[in-house]
Amino acid sequence: MSEEQKEKLLDLLTKKAIYGLDEGENSELQGLDPGTAELEFRSLEITAAAISMVDFTADEPLPPHLFSKIAADADTYVGAEAQVDTPWPPPYKSDTDEKPSGSWFGVFGWLVATAACIALAINIWVTRQQPPVEIAKAPPVERPKVLTPAEMREAMINSTSDIIRANWAPGNIKELKDISGDIVWSDDKQAGYMRLRGLPVNETSKETYQLWVFDKTQDKATPIDGGTFDVSASGEVVIPINANLKAEDPGMFAITVEKPGGVVVSKREKVAALATVETKTS
Repeated sequence: MSEEQKEKLLDLLTKKAIYGLDEGENSELQGLDPGTAELEFRSLEITAAAISMVDFTADEPLPPHLFSKIAADADTYVGAEAQVDTPWPPPYKSDTDEKPSGSWFGVFGWLVATAACIALAINIWVTRQQPPVEIAKAPPVERPKVLTPAEMREAMINSTSDIIRANWAPGNIKELKDISGDIVWSDDKQAGYMRLRGLPVNETSKETYQLWVFDKTQDKATPIDGGTFDVSASGEVVIPINANLKAEDPGMFAITVEKPGGVVVSKREKVAALATVETKTS
């Protein structure tokens, strides 16, 4: 094949890859075909695809149809190396009796395929560099506030109509003469709170405080156990009442000093404080 014929073949293949050929041009291409026209056409087609990617940007990912085309054609060229029994690109004979030689179009096809693969790799890399899509975060769950005993006392007073109230006074312990504060109780809620000032810190390994509820329906010898508690700091303390029996109509409350863990029945030898019910709201 002469140089002029080679140039004509290249022109026709290029036009076929970019625009397509009419019937006359297609016939002319068939007349010039040295047996490798399909290979040359694929090389030029990949070239056109690579050129179309020159102006791509990070927000313009590779079109799906072009990606599929490059991937399929890359298999044709790059995968051919594994076929060791078949020379690649295939040789063709010229018009004269020259020795077989590889088509220069085939070499060009290899270069174009390589360029297309590089362009594809760049596109994938740039696309991955795009900032990740922001996912809206769910608003934090607001946990209910944990109230202190003092806050729970106020809440009960403000929400309950049947409040029993009594003020603390010193008991029979001579050293404890500055006891003050009050106690509030609700029959409906079967709950209440002690607010105390002047009750000293107790040594828990030796003693504890215990509340007793003298209900008008209960024998005075066996008041209702209101629970044990300790005082760990000086100043005002607020202690919840933990009565082990239902108190229907309390008339008096007492705090005694007992052994660790408390007792079932108190001898009332050490009464730290007493409170007599004076007012009852309803």
